[in-house]
Amino acid sequence: MLLSIIIPTYNEERTLVEVISKIIKKENIAKEILVIDDGSKDNSIKVLENNFKDKIILIKNKKNYGKGYSVRQGLSKCNGDLILIQDADLEYDPDDYEKLLKPIIDGKADVVFGSRFRGDGVRRQIYFLNQIGNNLISFVCNLFTGLNLSDIEAGYKVFKSQVLKDIKLRENRFGFEPEVVVKCSKKNIRIFEVGISYYGRTYTEGKKIRWYHALQALWCVFIYSLFSK
Repeated sequence: MLLSIIIPTYNEERTLVEVISKIIKKENIAKEILVIDDGSKDNSIKVLENNFKDKIILIKNKKNYGKGYSVRQGLSKCNGDLILIQDADLEYDPDDYEKLLKPIIDGKADVVFGSRFRGDGVRRQIYFLNQIGNNLISFVCNLFTGLNLSDIEAGYKVFKSQVLKDIKLRENRFGFEPEVVVKCSKKNIRIFEVGISYYGRTYTEGKKIRWYHALQALWCVFIYSLFSK
């Protein structure tokens, strides 16, 4: 099976080479790599073109639209049987790919969500209040959807291609995470969760999530649970 790896990126010139190089080295996985530059103002484009010109599909957004918008741009160009969302900041390790893909390859799952709070993956310990926020969002999402997920905000998500392409996604920014979970819950599909490693960044290191994104996530859970198919 061909794996399409969609990498939304915004001002990540410091980590792009390492994360894409790690993906390329996974020679046991048939893959295409789609990098969507979301209007970066640093040297991200130059880094990508100088190092990976013939190894990636590069999509350039005209301005900064957000993660959800960038994922949709990747979906419009990808050809894989499976689709994996990879953040460009190295908080999530491509060494977890085999673990994430296994339930689908084994014929047991249609969608696999990573979890920073389950399993034996290593995890950097920072920002207690962020974890409380994540737990609250997951709890509310589970109440509305009937699922039992521990980490709906985790960046690693893998889908059978047709499952994701059949979902009408609307959110342009970080609301993509709760939106796609809620909309997957409304389909007759098999959803699995596996533990992953997490190398979180501090805000001085470039972390982009802020407290108000939690409010947006809760709003998305509410809206898409009640008013979407």
